[in-house]
Amino acid sequence: MAKRIFITATNTDIGKTYTTKLLLKEFASRGVSVGVIKPIETGVVKGHCPDGSELLNLLKELNAKCALLEIDDIVPIQYELPAAPFVASKNKILEIQKLDQAIAKLENLCDLLFIEGAGGLYVPIDENYMMVDLIAHYKASALLVTHCSLGCINDTLLSQRVLDEYKIPYVVAFNCRENDTGFKDVSEPYFLQSEKKVLKVQDDIDTLCDVLYNL
Repeated sequence: MAKRIFITATNTDIGKTYTTKLLLKEFASRGVSVGVIKPIETGVVKGHCPDGSELLNLLKELNAKCALLEIDDIVPIQYELPAAPFVASKNKILEIQKLDQAIAKLENLCDLLFIEGAGGLYVPIDENYMMVDLIAHYKASALLVTHCSLGCINDTLLSQRVLDEYKIPYVVAFNCRENDTGFKDVSEPYFLQSEKKVLKVQDDIDTLCDVLYNL
């Protein structure tokens, strides 16, 4: 079984795919055989998975063993409506065995598997599964990607509490964008009180890889 790292976030459009791609490139540059899967993607139009396609194209560049994979291997479950899987599927029961099989196939091709979630931790998949339940099901460690705009303290702490309750080992990374100019003065001081260092996705990718690999 490959080492599993689940990429989650405090909400949608926080930067999970961007972060996953950086991690794939960095680990591959270190000689690690990488793999990636996005178990569920919504907003799929005519078979085009925006996030999944980006991940698949990059993976084929980084791991020759994955050259023959297709989009259904990377995104086993796809829905057209851009909504929570519970809504997009009209409350269809999650085909967990389909995901298990897809992950098993990828793990035969890599030593480190990234699993990218959809939305945040409490995004409902069906009546029994929230997104966080997939992390627990696959016994993965997690990278919590959070934002740097006003409100990130509340959003980050709430997500951390969920991960703590599930006893999931995790690291927090801040995805600061160009318009997040107030982070240093408005939010970062709080996190610096409790953390030795605030890890940022783009600036600290080396450190993130080191910490994640040792979780």
